[in-house]
Amino acid sequence: MRVIVYVEGPSDKGALESLLEEFIRRKSSEGVRITFHESPIGNKKLTLLEKVPIKAVDILRSQPNTVVVALPDLYPKNIGFPHETYEELRDGMIGNFRKALRDKDIQDDRFLDCFHVFCFKHDLEVLLLAAKEGLLKRLNASKLKVEWREPVEEQNHGRPPKEVIKELFSAHGKLYDQTVDAPQILTEAKLDHLTERCPQCFKPFIDFLENLTPATSS
Repeated sequence: MRVIVYVEGPSDKGALESLLEEFIRRKSSEGVRITFHESPIGNKKLTLLEKVPIKAVDILRSQPNTVVVALPDLYPKNIGFPHETYEELRDGMIGNFRKALRDKDIQDDRFLDCFHVFCFKHDLEVLLLAAKEGLLKRLNASKLKVEWREPVEEQNHGRPPKEVIKELFSAHGKLYDQTVDAPQILTEAKLDHLTERCPQCFKPFIDFLENLTPATSS
């Protein structure tokens, strides 16, 4: 069974591959191959929301025993279609997927069982806020100089996790480089700690992957 996960950009892809290295290896041994892919060229969130559902239809039509997952950031809101919450984001993407099915004259509802939408609330950096031990190590600090809301998924569209991380790095005299720092911070993070600290949106994504078996899409 193949699982294709679309994320917005290279930092998301690299961070998740670092964090989930052992998880991906274990699922592969169970017959579930998980790979991460960047959204098409353009405004990365917009192309993920609008183009990935179309790509998903083409993939599912030509590759049996495959599941396609979309994992965009919730922030910024209202890109592509009105949404501020995960539920609104999910429903909008499922609507785009249904439209792609209609446009390609596909009436098989089983396709809907193979396309799934999750999100980072509000962006990938929520995982960094949850990985305090890794942040301290990366910043070479004994105490973090910036505060944020707890639980970490309770940040908002006015101050999403990425902005908090930028503030934090700046307060410690460093410049945040998402393509380098995010994978480094998450490399040694414990997945169960992150799912415990991010129960609203990240844990359901991991639980979904965990429960997949080679027979899921057959």
